[in-house]
Amino acid sequence: MARKQSDYLAALLADEPAEIDTGAPPAPPAPERTRGTTLLNRETALARVTSGEVRQVTQLLLDPARVRIWPGNARSYQHLTEKGCRELIDSIIAEGGQKVPAVVRRVNGDPAHDFEVIAGTRRHWSISWLRAHSYPEMQFVAQVANLDDEAAFRLADLENRARKDVSDLERARNYAEALKAHYGNHLTRMAERLKVSKGWLSKMVKVAQIPDVVITAFASPADVQLKPAYALAQALDDKVAAKAIQSAARDLAREQAARRDRGAPPYPPADVLRRLLEVSNDLADAAPPFTWTTPHGRPGLSIQSSNRQGVTIRLHAGSGAGNDELVDALRQALVHLEAAGRGLQR
Repeated sequence: MARKQSDYLAALLADEPAEIDTGAPPAPPAPERTRGTTLLNRETALARVTSGEVRQVTQLLLDPARVRIWPGNARSYQHLTEKGCRELIDSIIAEGGQKVPAVVRRVNGDPAHDFEVIAGTRRHWSISWLRAHSYPEMQFVAQVANLDDEAAFRLADLENRARKDVSDLERARNYAEALKAHYGNHLTRMAERLKVSKGWLSKMVKVAQIPDVVITAFASPADVQLKPAYALAQALDDKVAAKAIQSAARDLAREQAARRDRGAPPYPPADVLRRLLEVSNDLADAAPPFTWTTPHGRPGLSIQSSNRQGVTIRLHAGSGAGNDELVDALRQALVHLEAAGRGLQR
């Protein structure tokens, strides 16, 4: 991330403008005729800092072992790898150190850590890896921000939006947790604070509900993308379909593991999704068998289909049944659906 963007992120949630200490060499002496003005400007700048109108941001050189990762960040630290961070690691080595500072905040009551990372998880992982692999002198560069949890979440989210390596599933689950933790489950308020569409945010929260047993059907959680995963999350609303999808997901997970063991490529995400949704579609088309017949053996009422959109009932012509008999038959059909787990309240 460019320095300008880093500086912008650090100052984004502040109430006052910030002056960034970049560590650049001092400017050459001013001409004699301007020294009085320069001195006045320095006195004015010092007064602005003293009054709190301007904040000076200091960059710290930290031991990454003394810095923990804030759990409110969407990025999954345990899934970071040398391969995934290789470009950043090479850049740090080439530049002689980390050039773009992370954003951290101080922690209290934790004897093992002094700070926690709000933005810059990959930088923390990369510096830690380098210190363990022939670069023990590497320091974690960070600037300290005074942020509450909600502001920290917004800052981390802003940085992660530009990161392609933060999966939709990671962000979706991060949003679902933040919705409860910071916004009292008020979706509209959260959307306004993040400046995103309420409809889009609603879909993200829905995708977060996909259980881990279904996610294991995919070769990687990163394969779970918002648009196709939203259709899967909707299919899981049906209790009967959810059981079948989870069973199919377990089978797929075993198949994926077998393919990995023999060196074969995993199933593509589109194929996994298709197979899972096919299970749901097959169940939606199949209705629990039920036919009510008259005392004379003629069909009077039967269930044609039952899915998330509703139940289709057929009243057979020429059965000879009266209205009261058909009403009673309908009650029996509804009881049958409920017993099969496909009632209208599912």
